[in-house]
Amino acid sequence: MAQTDLPEASSDQTITVAMVAGEASGDILGAGLMKSLKKRYPNARFEGIGGPLMLAEGFNSFYPMERLSVMGLVEVLGRIFELIGIRRHLFRHFKSSKPDVFIGIDAPDFNLGLEERLRSQGIKTVHYVSPSVWAWRQKRVFKIARAVDLMLTLLPFEAKFYEKHAVQVRFVGHPLADDIPLTQTTEKAREVLGLNLNDRVYAILPGSRSGEIKYIGESLIRAAMQIQARYPEAKFLIPCINEARKEQVALLLEQFGDTLNVQLLDGQSRLAMSASNAVVLASGTAALEAMLLKKPMVVAYRVSWLTHRIMKRLLKVAFVSLPNLLANRALVPELLQDAATPQAISDQAIKVAEQPNANTLIDEFTSLHQTLRLNANESAAEAVSELIEGRLCK
Repeated sequence: MAQTDLPEASSDQTITVAMVAGEASGDILGAGLMKSLKKRYPNARFEGIGGPLMLAEGFNSFYPMERLSVMGLVEVLGRIFELIGIRRHLFRHFKSSKPDVFIGIDAPDFNLGLEERLRSQGIKTVHYVSPSVWAWRQKRVFKIARAVDLMLTLLPFEAKFYEKHAVQVRFVGHPLADDIPLTQTTEKAREVLGLNLNDRVYAILPGSRSGEIKYIGESLIRAAMQIQARYPEAKFLIPCINEARKEQVALLLEQFGDTLNVQLLDGQSRLAMSASNAVVLASGTAALEAMLLKKPMVVAYRVSWLTHRIMKRLLKVAFVSLPNLLANRALVPELLQDAATPQAISDQAIKVAEQPNANTLIDEFTSLHQTLRLNANESAAEAVSELIEGRLCK
């Protein structure tokens, strides 16, 4: 879909937009949405919980976003009382201050309960990024129907699910699809990183959260060591989202990969993926970004034993990575839980780096890219504006 001209500001009134983002991907979405909303409401105030990108847009965050970044069904139990306390404080504040709209960005286990309570107080609510209700725990859709006035989805099949359940929904596309060009080159990224065009380069993305690195990090480092044993000239790039994750990865390298030919990067995950022959990553938004960059990849993911057992019973879909879910078939290899061994990861990484079906894969990725390219920040801001002003079509 072609991108349209940006609308003029809807109002000079001062509005308050409450937002809660729980992790780095939500911070990206929140910052983009803020930029687009400010074009419509130049005097808007934004408050709640957000990350550095949202703070740079003038967001007032009551707590560090890191306090909400907890993965897994079991792992959250260790932080449950803190999270309950944060949510209670937010509810009391927003109940008193009455924002014009509350937007929960992802973090469904935290945000949906808060949205339901705020909506009962007459506050308009939006949830941005559908939880994987179409994949598991499908009965959550009934709570979502009670909690939100509007669901904004990044993926087309999500919107179809909500339409079947009579939940007001808008498919807005994905901001990454707008941001990343349809065609890609490797040369510039390698030049920036001081790499040669004929180098064998692997990007390794162990995740943005400490729990992800805890469970899969060692296997990824050991897999890289096995690749290097077979191809001594191989080079590895590991982008780290912040200093804490960088220290965590550095400790793993000291323990298991002290001879690895590796560069640790401060952020720069897109640069690392762009420069690579193949990407090895934990499942999540990184898999979508690798797809948009037209890079072959291996998805490897592991959680705690108990979390895995629970999710395995509840899961309703055949895949976990976004490229495979979008295509509804296995475009990229997925190695999950016990299958995510260093040997299996290294074997698959070597295989996909050879790109036996490179042109076909690029064509598939490009088609999916076009499907998601809808000027998402503007589409989301327009839907929120329609809700605020009572123009949202039922």
